[in-house]
Amino acid sequence: MLLTKKSSGTSGATSSPFIHSLRRGLSQALPTLDRRSFLRRSGLGVGVGLAASQLSLVQKAQAATAKSITGAGKVEVKRTICTHCSVGCAVDAVVENGVWVRQEPVFDSPINLGAHCAKGAAIREHGHGEFRLRYPMKLVNGKYERISWDVALNEISAKMLDLRKSSGPDSIYYVGSSKHNNEQAYLLRKFVSFWGTNNCDHQARICHSTTVAGVANTWGYGAMTNSYNDMQNSKVALYIGSNAAEAHPVSMLHMLHAKENGCKMIVVDPRFTRTAAKADEFVRIRSGTDIPFLFGLIYHIFKNGWEDKKYINDRVYGMEAVKADVMAKWTPDKVEEACGVKEPQMFKIAKMLHDNNPGTIVWCMGQTQHTIGNAMVRASCILQLALGNVGKTGGGTNIFRGHDNVQGATDVGPNPDSLPGYYGLAEGSWKHFANTWGVDFEWIKKQFASPAMMGKNGITVSRWIDGVLENNELIDQDSNLRGVFYWGHAPNSQTRGLDMKRAMDKLDLLVVVDPYPSATAAMAAMPGKAEDLNPNRAVYLLPAATQFETSGSCTASNRSLQWREKVIEPLWESRSDHMIMHQLAEKLGFAKELSKNYKMQKVGGMDEPVPEDILREINKCVWTIGYTGQSPERLKAHMKNMNLFDVKTLKAKGGKDKETGYDFTGDYFGLPWPCYGTPEMKHPGSSNLYDTSKHVMDGGGNFRANFGVERDGKSLLAEDGSHSMGADITTGYPELDHILLKKLGWWDELTEAEKAKAEGKNWKTDSSGGMIRVFMKGHGCHPFGNAKARAVVWNFPDPIPQHREPLYGTRPDLMAKYPTHDDRKAFWRLPTLFKTVQDKNIADKVHEKYPLILTSGRLVEYEGGGEETRANPWLAELQQEAYVEIHPKTAADRGIRNGDRVWLTGATGARLDVQAMVTERVDTATVWMPFHFSGRWQGADMLAHYPKGAAPIVRGEAVNTATTYGYDSVTMMQETKTTICNIEKA
Repeated sequence: MLLTKKSSGTSGATSSPFIHSLRRGLSQALPTLDRRSFLRRSGLGVGVGLAASQLSLVQKAQAATAKSITGAGKVEVKRTICTHCSVGCAVDAVVENGVWVRQEPVFDSPINLGAHCAKGAAIREHGHGEFRLRYPMKLVNGKYERISWDVALNEISAKMLDLRKSSGPDSIYYVGSSKHNNEQAYLLRKFVSFWGTNNCDHQARICHSTTVAGVANTWGYGAMTNSYNDMQNSKVALYIGSNAAEAHPVSMLHMLHAKENGCKMIVVDPRFTRTAAKADEFVRIRSGTDIPFLFGLIYHIFKNGWEDKKYINDRVYGMEAVKADVMAKWTPDKVEEACGVKEPQMFKIAKMLHDNNPGTIVWCMGQTQHTIGNAMVRASCILQLALGNVGKTGGGTNIFRGHDNVQGATDVGPNPDSLPGYYGLAEGSWKHFANTWGVDFEWIKKQFASPAMMGKNGITVSRWIDGVLENNELIDQDSNLRGVFYWGHAPNSQTRGLDMKRAMDKLDLLVVVDPYPSATAAMAAMPGKAEDLNPNRAVYLLPAATQFETSGSCTASNRSLQWREKVIEPLWESRSDHMIMHQLAEKLGFAKELSKNYKMQKVGGMDEPVPEDILREINKCVWTIGYTGQSPERLKAHMKNMNLFDVKTLKAKGGKDKETGYDFTGDYFGLPWPCYGTPEMKHPGSSNLYDTSKHVMDGGGNFRANFGVERDGKSLLAEDGSHSMGADITTGYPELDHILLKKLGWWDELTEAEKAKAEGKNWKTDSSGGMIRVFMKGHGCHPFGNAKARAVVWNFPDPIPQHREPLYGTRPDLMAKYPTHDDRKAFWRLPTLFKTVQDKNIADKVHEKYPLILTSGRLVEYEGGGEETRANPWLAELQQEAYVEIHPKTAADRGIRNGDRVWLTGATGARLDVQAMVTERVDTATVWMPFHFSGRWQGADMLAHYPKGAAPIVRGEAVNTATTYGYDSVTMMQETKTTICNIEKA
């Protein structure tokens, strides 16, 4: 391997053997600095171990003298959760006199089993980092200047009210965060509702919205069905579009344990990843061809009679139509033509899936971030239904989320198409929440521009830039967007970077709320085109506290909730997100309504809503997905007694909490939703969804009756005998409401008080929880009914998933054969182009100028947009340059050698200055970039445009500066995994 020094580095410095071997293990083939030179360049000095960890922060935290550091001071251990992915690794933080001095992974955690990845091991620096935003700032004449919180809140709220008066409430857009805890995500949706708009969103729209839509519309709930732990029971695991070894490293522990038990591992990806290195079988497909591959497997399964016929008959609707479609369209020759996989390997994998039962599928953004992401997700679901693998231990679909609380923020946070809990935006949903919030429904309605806008889906985060730039006549709201809040979201994780810069320049108001000033801050300050710049634009940066400076719950990918203790007090002038929401609401005139159900606690002398009270409010209203049983008390007891839970089943066999006497018997760790009924009902949570082998009061269930009871003369309800264990109703049945309960003769099992609240309601709006209690605890039946999963989703553009080529591709022959969708008007308030763009690209022969497929993914050392992790010296050292992977032949044809500077040019005209990593991980037609970089813009360093002292240590070109237009036909998921580019030596 070639390891060279950067020309700016110290020529005589050398790496230690440990660092050298570490880099070799990471296949780090780019020029790099040794540790000492790197830390010196980072401004941390020779004594970094002292300077960055303890000494400077003793002053900041106003801790005692140096004597306290030696162990004579007050020492506490705070249990928290890593913020850097959705696995949910527990951390014990050792705090001495208010200073976080060290940490340990929690060995009793059934999720991380005492392990950490690089990001988790360096998590302390996230809280005590030197490169945080320290105080409010305002952009003045191109530079950020310090202002007070009072000035910031007064000016921001005044600007908001001015925009509301001139352009209406829909003129302001709120980009929330999946790094918010559940309570903050929920409160932001409530805040936005009281402001009077549905123009809000968060990371899920650019990572797993297609998962939520595809999975929920197949069998009921849009989430991972099983758990990382349950994968230890799998006999075969198919990873497709998931590089878990780098994106979710600790999840691989469970897979490696499964392999020790004989589990076969198959990895399907356009790139040979570190996950593929662990596989029994690696399959390289052409990017964007998941459906031909998956349906090619189903072809062999049906051809050989390997499908689970009884399971399909009893629990699946529409599989015969899928079978007919697949057998006609996806013969082995068509599969090979589309995805590049030959018949012998397709047959081998299909047989592996059949022979090794149960089996699970894992997918991530490699499958979701496409214009047909919803269809790809459903194809994966259909494969599992054909094999009878859903609702079974060791089976299911294990879908790993990105940020620590993408799952929770999706469940209860700022979605543009729903109130918390996927209740939608119907009038009945608004009334349900108005009742919970204790405010008049008519008052909420008056906050909106009109009653119609109250029920209309908002613009998605993937398209807010078009909300600014699009012709107003084509937008389905009164005004274009004029103000945007970036509340914990990285802009470089979104496509079309050039257009985003233009949109930022045109705004009247841009507010960035973040512990670290994301690339938004630098992009906003960087000079743009004169014709785009709004001379009246106001840009503010607000320092948010990290999740270690507050408390609250977060939901891991497996749906388990965990409670974070506050580790340290907010540093410098940072404030918690929910405090900022409350303070802004005070300025805007609805703080009383927003926080009326919460006690206030003093933090830094200011009022902050108590997170436990926000969770209790969630417990009172989010019945749909079972966020009602996880009281703060139950979650805290789980966190203190992790040792009681089995590492395979997540179930506690017994034990009691010493302080409260809480009995854990039967509980699943973290009470994974759905945890139905009130906390007092003690539902244990649901480790594996749709499992009919268990009683509903042991986490069992069946498929959801959410799509009616009949379709085209065929029943949508499950066949007789396909009920969960012990159910009094042994046939299929619809979802629970007051009429059904009365017909069954079970109404009188409610108390009189429960009857009063349940009258005229269904299980989702019965605020007493009485109907759920009677139906589940009394009769063993599931409140959402017992129906068949849908292999055919008639309400989607393609009821049976269809392969469609991306808008930008290198195969015009296949684009003509498998064309995209027709254009759509007023889709999520905006016109959305499909066929127009694809046809123009074919006619213009764009593929000749840009002959390489560009795709992207994650690195183990960085997370998300990377601003936080690239500001962490212990992580930043590991990858100091943005780079592009390119095949040796492709590189040789262009005169490129390993480590050369190259220009990557995208079809938008964007040019990225990056280093070349010449490697056979990619094929000759594909190049790959990590998406965690920002801070360089088409060759220029953006350092001067960050607030002084708050720029990340490592800066590089963002791949999404060069990515192109393209959105999913159901959810507006952005297309990041299949676009086109060219590369030339710099």
